[in-house]
Amino acid sequence: MTASAWFPQSSEVGRNARPFLHGPEFDAVAQALRDGQYGHGEVTEAFEGELASFLGVSDVVAVSSGTAALEIALLLAGVGPGDEVVVPSQTFCATVRAVRACGATPRFADISPDSLCVDADTVREALTPATRVVLPVLYGGRAVDLAEVRDELDDRGIVVVEDAAHAFGSRAKERRVGNTGVLTCFSFGPIKNLTSVEGGAVVPRHPQEGLRARRLRTLGIAQPQSERIRTTSYSVTDRGLRATLSSVHAAVGRVQLRRFATVEEARKALWRAYATRLAEVDGVGLVDVDVVHSVPFNCVVRVPERDGVHAFMRSWNIGVGVHYPPNHLQPAFAPWHRPLPATERTAREILSLPFHPAMGERAALRVVEMLERALSRIKR
Repeated sequence: MTASAWFPQSSEVGRNARPFLHGPEFDAVAQALRDGQYGHGEVTEAFEGELASFLGVSDVVAVSSGTAALEIALLLAGVGPGDEVVVPSQTFCATVRAVRACGATPRFADISPDSLCVDADTVREALTPATRVVLPVLYGGRAVDLAEVRDELDDRGIVVVEDAAHAFGSRAKERRVGNTGVLTCFSFGPIKNLTSVEGGAVVPRHPQEGLRARRLRTLGIAQPQSERIRTTSYSVTDRGLRATLSSVHAAVGRVQLRRFATVEEARKALWRAYATRLAEVDGVGLVDVDVVHSVPFNCVVRVPERDGVHAFMRSWNIGVGVHYPPNHLQPAFAPWHRPLPATERTAREILSLPFHPAMGERAALRVVEMLERALSRIKR
């Protein structure tokens, strides 16, 4: 395998998103396999240190998935039965599943139609006496600014836990997401801004949270593995998950992190190419990700007759998608349904255009051309 970028073979626009590898990941995985430490090990711990350095924080705890990161962070925040977690309905269902895994209940919040994110007003409207955590989702990679409501949250002892699955590398003003003083959770799944094939991470607020996060990811065992393998016993002192990140996955993540600037540049350039061309298309609204500060995860538009547009573009092998069907309308979460006008309106309109670092500007222009055809056909 050469050092040039690698990605699954298919047309640039035939899939909505796909993994992007730089090439050296293959050698890194082979070395990790040869080393014979397939679970948590030195490679994982090196990855944690490099993530912390990149974000400018003192500690990062790597875990097996973004969903596991959310569950661990919620437990660190003290969430349990009887608590409510304010969370947008406009997110992947994993966010809500993490709330339920802790025994808490979701309190769905509405969103801003422009960003598809919660804001201070929608969070404030959703608060109740039972609120323990506010869980903003950084949809599309955009940081969520809750400054207007932070004093109220602090006075009430409400913790902010960020679902930053889309937002690795993005900034909240001048600081990287993850370096703003709140519990932050990342995903390193196959199509994320940074991938370790599967994986995630928690950024704890202080050393004690870091220690507990490591216990929680290791079935509640108090001793780290480096100590445990040299003794005749160990102590299980906490609840826990089996959620460690393997050295094989961490090896991929380390290569990705060293080359992250390339991915950041490609994603920003692609989003801007889309934005420039979409500005010429009547009846289409581009969901803003604040590209100056964000590393965009996707490119989402709001269109009339979305289902018809989706079907037309799919028929031409344009890999459009919908991210996501709202959770407060899902059968599994019906007990916590409440009306969310903006979420319900935009859910009928949003369409994710093909978006991944292997795409070029010409591919984006073709997607927009087909979008115009779809809109024209539907108007007739």
